[in-house]
Formats: sequence, C-alpha cells, structure tokens
Amino acid sequence: MSKVDKAYLKQLVETPSVTGTETRIASVVRERLSEVADEIETNVMGSVHARLAGSGSAPSVMIAAHMDEVGLMVTHISDQGFLSVAAVGGVDAAILPGMRVDVHTSTETLRGVVGRKPIHLIEADERKKVTPLTSLVIDLGLSPRRVKSLVKVGDVITYGVGFEKIGKGMAVSRGFDDKAGVYVITRVMEELKKSGKAKGDYICAATVQEEIGLRGGTTSAYGVNPDVAIAVDVTHATDYPGIDQSRYGKVICGEGPVIARGPNINPVVFERLCAAAKKEGIAVQFEAEPGVTGTDAGTMQVQRGGCACGLVSIPLRYMHTPTEVLKLSDLEETVALLKRFILDLDEDVSFVPGM
Repeated sequence: MSKVDKAYLKQLVETPSVTGTETRIASVVRERLSEVADEIETNVMGSVHARLAGSGSAPSVMIAAHMDEVGLMVTHISDQGFLSVAAVGGVDAAILPGMRVDVHTSTETLRGVVGRKPIHLIEADERKKVTPLTSLVIDLGLSPRRVKSLVKVGDVITYGVGFEKIGKGMAVSRGFDDKAGVYVITRVMEELKKSGKAKGDYICAATVQEEIGLRGGTTSAYGVNPDVAIAVDVTHATDYPGIDQSRYGKVICGEGPVIARGPNINPVVFERLCAAAKKEGIAVQFEAEPGVTGTDAGTMQVQRGGCACGLVSIPLRYMHTPTEVLKLSDLEETVALLKRFILDLDEDVSFVPGM
C-alpha cells in the first residue's frame, strides 16, 4: 500500500472552498493531474473532469468527490464593524462561539474571532442555551471604516484551522468532508496511469456545491454520462462515546473503507467492489442505506436513463466541525480498492440487475 501524500492532503484541506467558491481548489486539482490525465475540462458549474483513456471498450467509470466545504457567509456589516453571518451548508452554531475564523475577501484573508460574552456577564439560564447563529458576530479587530473597505456582503468564512497529525496514524482538520475524497479520486488516477492496464475510460470528477444540494454531482453525471458512477465521500465513524451503533451501524476509523448497500446502490457495483476488496486483501466495512444517500451518488443514479452507482466512504469522526478526524491509512486503502475495481472491468460486464 502506498504512503499517504500528507503534503498534498494538507494542501487540499487548507485551500478554502466554501460552497460556491471552489475555484482555488479546482486549480489545485487541475495542477495535480496536469501531467497525468489525457484530458481535463472544467464545466460551467466549476466541477473538474479529468479523463484517463482506457485501452479497450470496457465500461467508463466516473468517480466523484466534492471539493466544497461548509462555512459561513457575511450577511451584514454593522456600523461598529462587526460581521453578521449565515451558514453555508450544515454548520452547528453550538461550536462557533470563541472560535478563530478566516474571512476571505476579494483581496486578502482576514483573521477574526466569533465573539462571545464572558461567563461573568451571562445569566445562569442563558448559559444553558445555544446562541443562535443569527445572534453571533465576527470581530476582526479593525476599525469600522477599515472593515467596510475590505469586507463585502457575500464574502465567505472558513474555520481558522488546518491539517495536523495526531495520535498514531490519525489526522485532524477542517474540510476532510470531502477533500479526503478528492485526495482519493486524484490518487486513483495517478495509480491507474502507472499501471496502464485499464480497459475503459476513468473520469475523475471533482464536483462543486454538494453541501447545498448535490448540484455539482447532478450536472457532472449528466454531462459526462458514464456507464458507472461511484461517489467517494466521508461517513460517520461510530467509534467514540455517545453514538448508538445499533442505530447508526458500526464504522471504525482505521478498519478500512466503507461500502454502502441499498436501493441507491447498483447491486453489481456493490458485488464487484466487494470482490475487488477481497482480491486486494483490503479490509472493508459496510453501511446500510435504506433510502437515497445524502451524497453525490443520490443524484448520479437518476441522470439521463439511469446510471449504475456505488458509494465508498472514509470513516470520519466529528463531521462538519473544525476538528474532523480520520485514519490516514483508510485513504490509500480506498485508492487501492477503487483501482482494483476499475482494472477488473472488461467489455463483457453488465450492470443491469439480475441479467
């Protein structure tokens, strides 16, 4: 198994890409694959499609991961120079008070803090309540005039943290959802390029705007029109206190990629992913998805006349917080799984269920 390219992973997660502002990370992806892909295009939505041509006529495979991350957006600048904000994607207001943040303006990045009254000035009953996002403000430590000259309504904000290794083979960062997936799909292309044995085209699709409704996955699947589409995302690890495994399943960081099963998943894709894992000696985990998944797979399946879809996920603790945690080894095991899946496809495979 290859070692994780931690410098590249760090570059991905620390490149700001709040939903709707993915241009900088798209540039990172294009640069990474510029000497690998046979063709790279960026569609009008901003999603990046890198294609590696196969040597035969096996089914084409598009593997998608979204580049966008959750964050905040400036909605108002007060006369005192404080910023009011709204959530972009699923942001938990309970984690924000006292946090450092980065405000991304058209000219520079400004460090700020989410203000919070000191405990001495908070009434006892108020201490028990979560301050709603609409009542929080960001303090940039600048004069009102300076703030208004730099910041505009609509500027986006990220958590003011980045990539760190912790513990034994673990890492913490904002934005692993889903830049861990972007790491995987670009690494799959690099590994396929080295092997030179894929019989069908592989399209690496780094999509946009997943966090507000799977918008990049929808348009990429429609535009590329692959035979098979697999989403690579993160899923909730359930290996820490307070999570009911009888309700949410058993998913452990460090025990390999997670293969989803349910109506959103083509049964042939599922079985071939399992076979690929067995062939490579990769430990995998499973999760039940009894409905439509909240990933790009949920929309890719129903584009045009339908698409054979799969979902492979990386276990992640504390999703949508500034301290998302994963096991680094799970990343390269996911790369190896998907590489084997693609290499094992030939001209005779059918993804029509029961045929």
